[in-house]
Amino acid sequence: MSTGLLLLAVAGCAPAATDQAPATASTPVAAAPLDVPAGAPLAEFFQKYDEAQLSLSPQTKAYRGIRDGDYGKWNDVSDEAEVAQHKLQQATAAAMRTSYDPAKLSPDDALSFELFNAQAAREESLFPYRHHNYLFNQMRGAQSQMPAFLINIHRVSNVAEAEAYVERIRGMGPVIDALTAQSAERVKMGIQPPKWVYAYVISDVENLLKPDNALIEDITAKVGKLDVAAAEKARLVDAAKAAWSASAGPAYTRLLAEMKGQQAGAPTADGVWRLPDGKAYYEALLANYTTTDMTATQIHDLGLSEVARIHGEMKTIMAKVGFKGSLQQFFVHLRTSPQYFHKTRAAYLAEVDAHVKAMEARLPAFFNTLPKAPLQVKAVEAFREKSAGKAFYQSPSPDGSRPGTYYVNLYDLRDMSKTELEALAYHEGIPGHHLQRAVQTELTGLPPFRRFGGFTAYTEGWGLYTEELAKDMGFYTDPYSDFGRLGMELWRACRLVVDTGIHDKRWSREQAIQYLKDNTPNPDGDIEKAIERYIVYPGQATAYLIGKLKIMELRGRAQTALGDKFDFRTFHDVVLESGPVPLDILERRVDTWIAAQKS
Repeated sequence: MSTGLLLLAVAGCAPAATDQAPATASTPVAAAPLDVPAGAPLAEFFQKYDEAQLSLSPQTKAYRGIRDGDYGKWNDVSDEAEVAQHKLQQATAAAMRTSYDPAKLSPDDALSFELFNAQAAREESLFPYRHHNYLFNQMRGAQSQMPAFLINIHRVSNVAEAEAYVERIRGMGPVIDALTAQSAERVKMGIQPPKWVYAYVISDVENLLKPDNALIEDITAKVGKLDVAAAEKARLVDAAKAAWSASAGPAYTRLLAEMKGQQAGAPTADGVWRLPDGKAYYEALLANYTTTDMTATQIHDLGLSEVARIHGEMKTIMAKVGFKGSLQQFFVHLRTSPQYFHKTRAAYLAEVDAHVKAMEARLPAFFNTLPKAPLQVKAVEAFREKSAGKAFYQSPSPDGSRPGTYYVNLYDLRDMSKTELEALAYHEGIPGHHLQRAVQTELTGLPPFRRFGGFTAYTEGWGLYTEELAKDMGFYTDPYSDFGRLGMELWRACRLVVDTGIHDKRWSREQAIQYLKDNTPNPDGDIEKAIERYIVYPGQATAYLIGKLKIMELRGRAQTALGDKFDFRTFHDVVLESGPVPLDILERRVDTWIAAQKS
C-alpha cells in the first residue's frame, strides 16, 4: 500500500520565442504515485517528496552539488510549472496529514510534521499573488541571476561539465524570451516596477551584451584549468561564444528592447499598494516574512520605538568619543569624512579577513556546534555590482564542493563605511549566516525541506542577533565599530518604518530616502540603494529586527530563569539544531528547554 499521492507532470520547457521547444529544457516528469508504503517512517515520506521536487528543478540540483543528466538545463519558468510545483506541495501536505498522526510521532518527526504544514500554509497564502513580483529588477532579476548562477554555481571539473555550461548558455535564450513575454503580460495586468528600476536592468543587460562578457570570461577561466589539450579548450570556448551569439545574446537584445519600451510608460509610484489587490498582497508578505500576525501599523510603530531607543544608545557613544554637536551632525560627520572609508578594495577585504579569523578563534567559547564548511569572502562580480545589494551570503553545497560565500559589494567604497565593516562581517559570515546556514545544511538527520528551506525571521533574525552577540564575545573594542554595530541595528529598525511607509502608508522613494538620511549615519548611496531594495522586495526587510528581538527576548528569559546555570553554548544549540522555525515554535522550544534545565 502507499499514500497514493499523485506527482504532477511538468511541461519540461519554458515557452520559447519560436514554436519549437528548447533543446535544453528539463526532462518531463511522468505522473506517478509517491510510492511510500503505509507505516513507513516520516523521513522516508519527506525523502520521496524531495526527490520529486528535485526532478522538477535542475537548478536546485546544482545548488545541492548534484551533477547528473540535468546539469546543462534550466528550470521550467512557465506558469504551468509553478502551478504544478504548488499542487505537489499541497497534495503532499494533505497526504501527510492523512497518513501520519503527529501525536504518535517522535518529537523531532512531530516538529517536521508541524513545519511542513506551516510551510504549505504559507505558500498557499502567497500563491494567489504569484504574478505580483517583478521578473526583472536590480535585486534578483533574471537578467543578472542567470549569469550569476553560471558563474557561482555551475562548476566545471571536466569536459562534460564544460559542455553542460555551453548547453546552459544556449538554453538561456528561450528562458529569457519566456520571461520577457511574461513581463510584458504583467504590465498589461498592472504589475510593473517603478520607472527608476529600468535603468539598473538596462545597465546589467548592456554589460552582458559587450564582447567577451562576464560569462565568456568565466567559462574561459574554468576551461583553462582543465587538464585537456589546448585545442580542446579552444573548442569549448568557441562553442560557448557560438551559443551566446546564437541564443543568449539575441534574447538579451530582445529583452533590452522590451525593457526600454516598458521604461517609457512605467509608473512613478513606488509601493505595492498600487498593484491589483496590493493591500492583501502586502499583508500576506508581512505574515510570511515575520511569521507573526503583526499588522503593518504595528510594525511601523515598533520601528519608530526602536529607532528612538537606539538613538539614545548612540548618543552615549557619541559623548564617549567627544563629538560636540547633535546626533544628526555626528551622522553627517561619519557619512562625509574620508577617514571612515577604505581607499582600496584590497584594504577592505583584508580587514574583513582579520575580523573573521579573530572570530573563528573565539567561537568555541560560545558554540558547541560549528560548521564544517569553510567560509570565503568574495567581492560581487563587476557585471552586476552596480545593481546588486550591499552584502549577501550563499550557503555551501551539502557535498562540500562549494564553500559558504560572503559577497560584499565594493562598487563604491564610499558606501561601505569602516564603522559597519565589523558588524557586517559577523552578520554575513560568522557567527551569523555562515555558521547558521552551514550548520543547517550539515544537519543530515533532518528531512531535506528543513536542511535546505527556511523562515526569514529566523534566519535574518539570527544574523542580526549575532551582531550584538559579538559584543558579548568581546568584540567592537573600537567605539566607532560599536557605533557601527548600533548603526546596523538602527538600519533594521528604520526598515520597519520605511518598508511599511512605502507599501502601506504610500510613501514615495524620495520620502523614504529622506527618513533614512535624517535618522541614520549611512552614506547617501547606501541609503538610496537600500530604499530601492525595499521597493522591489516588499516585506522582507521587516523580518530582521522582529526575529532578532524575539531571539534576544528568549535569551534574556533563559538567563533570568537559569541564572548561573545558563550557558551560551547550550542555548545556541537549542536555537540552531532545529534548523529554521517560525518564531512561535522557536519560543516554545526555548521554553521547553528552560523547564528541562530547571527540573
